Amino acid sequence: MLTINVTLLLIVIVVLRLRRRTEARSRLDEKFTVVIVLALGVLLAPTPVGQGILEFLGQLIRSLSQSSF
Repeated sequence: MLTINVTLLLIVIVVLRLRRRTEARSRLDEKFTVVIVLALGVLLAPTPVGQGILEFLGQLIRSLSQSSF
């Protein structure tokens, strides 16, 4: 039995959609990409990988805000 991880499938879809040329996209196509990315974020956020990304971005933002002053 083959199981497909939905998060992995969405990552593949996002990568394939973002590789396309920008000029070839319609507004509907761009909105669909945004919805897919938001769904990926919702699926990824509660996982350990998502928590690691959140921690990394938090540290990056803190270091950038401290270095600019």
